[in-house]
Amino acid sequence: MTGGRLREVALPFAVAGPGGARVRTRLRLSAQDQAVLQAAGRHLGSLASADLAARCAEGPLDGQGRAASRAARKRALTAASSSRWAGTITRTTEDQWQLSWRNLQAAHAGLSARVRAIEARLAVPAGGTAGRVRGYATAADRHAKQARLQVLTARQAAAGQRIARGQVSVTRGGRRLLRTRANLDAAAITKDQWRAEWDARRLFLTADGEKDKAWGNETIRFQPDEGWLEVRLPGPLGPLANRPHGRYRLSCPVAFPYRGDAVAAQAATGAIRYDISLDPARGRWYLDASWRLPARPAPSLANLRARPVLAVDLNHGHLAAWVITPDGNPSGPPVTIPLDLDGLPASRRDGRLRAAITTLIGIARAGGCAAVAVEDLDFADARELGREHAARRPCRGRRGRGYRRMIAGLPTGKFRDRLTQMTANAGLHVIAVDPAYTTRWAAEHWLGPLRDQHQDQVMTGHHAAAVVIGRRAHGHRARRRAGKTGRGQRTAGRRATPRAPQPRQRPRNSRPPKARRQPPPWHQTAAATGTSPPDQAAHHRSGPPTEPILTIAQ
Repeated sequence: MTGGRLREVALPFAVAGPGGARVRTRLRLSAQDQAVLQAAGRHLGSLASADLAARCAEGPLDGQGRAASRAARKRALTAASSSRWAGTITRTTEDQWQLSWRNLQAAHAGLSARVRAIEARLAVPAGGTAGRVRGYATAADRHAKQARLQVLTARQAAAGQRIARGQVSVTRGGRRLLRTRANLDAAAITKDQWRAEWDARRLFLTADGEKDKAWGNETIRFQPDEGWLEVRLPGPLGPLANRPHGRYRLSCPVAFPYRGDAVAAQAATGAIRYDISLDPARGRWYLDASWRLPARPAPSLANLRARPVLAVDLNHGHLAAWVITPDGNPSGPPVTIPLDLDGLPASRRDGRLRAAITTLIGIARAGGCAAVAVEDLDFADARELGREHAARRPCRGRRGRGYRRMIAGLPTGKFRDRLTQMTANAGLHVIAVDPAYTTRWAAEHWLGPLRDQHQDQVMTGHHAAAVVIGRRAHGHRARRRAGKTGRGQRTAGRRATPRAPQPRQRPRNSRPPKARRQPPPWHQTAAATGTSPPDQAAHHRSGPPTEPILTIAQ
């Protein structure tokens, strides 16, 4: 392999388990139940909107300032709801403000990085280079980037001014849905449909749990044994209650078909949070139960490496997987799982992602695996720089747009979070490895031999990359072991039958014949002695391999 200096490959690590759990069930409400929940959700939603506006007007606050602000806003909300509803509203408001503040800072950092990248290339003449910085190919490209630099500089200055003023932008209900109001024809929805979606998203029916209270929550109560759900109505809606102390009990039975035992155990022993939501497109109501899980230390790699691992390579449109044994060799056939997420709504994307992970868990169980190995990917640099991120990737034209769409469509963070949660429920673990050079070294060391061994199956470079991922998870280097035959070495290095004895050559002029010239030892050819030559370094240069050697398989 040729190229510049390779970076050091980080060591693999076991991913810690999820910190919480969330389970959903459907509520089959009557007309009266829906009317009561709609009224409570709209009333609390209006209070949440007012509280969010008040918090945004205050700007950034330190720890003491946030505590004082929340206490004052909670007192103002208690009279129109209750102390517990007010506490949940102010907590949600602070979470929304903090998220928007982080997003604003990230946007400013991304704009600054793009401006620096363009300025560095503009400092080099068109078609020239200055060290490792390459100028733009033509004068037309340079002129277009100068115009783009002006736009990015203006956006960067505007974001910096908003940060200086502490001004964030938060939209209850979603900014994308708000913009859809002016483009109903393009969204193919009517005004009434948009209004129903907007009102449903702005409902507020969330109750934080309390550890020392009955069934873990005083505002929304779920009784697992009897199967009923009660909601503590805000003060102004007290006449709608059908139970004592301003409570309303739903007329339908409530149960959690999936993980209902876990919900019941948490409700009996600790705090549990409930969220009631409405899907206006389907006309369905849902109840979500969520709670914190006790902190559990991540398992040691030594214990996980004692058993096979399922190595997974996340790609655009599919997952490539292979079971890797502790000695670093693939076991069984390669696996390809379709994962087409382009152009789908968020709910369907999440469903397909869950289905793919369920298939992975089934394969891991069938192969006796203790963990699933994945790359520690995030594409942070590519997403931050956008079209200014060139490196070895296309950045201009149709290929550049296609590459950016592919990067934006890869659910790296969502895939890892879902995988961690679902494998924890299945009794498996996740090992994250460094993604550096997995594809390049897989094509160099594994693709050819694996295709020779699996000629009757579909074998791609992604499956070879999965093998490298699994070897790193087990502590092996990406290269194949020294002394093993590869492509073309099996017949060149040894014969099936002994060679017939050859007559000895008589010396000429009483001098022994000169030995035939042998190829240099770094060539990948069979030696004259019949032994297999040693493998070369990972980068095809003299010297030790750049990848750290953790364990050499024997």
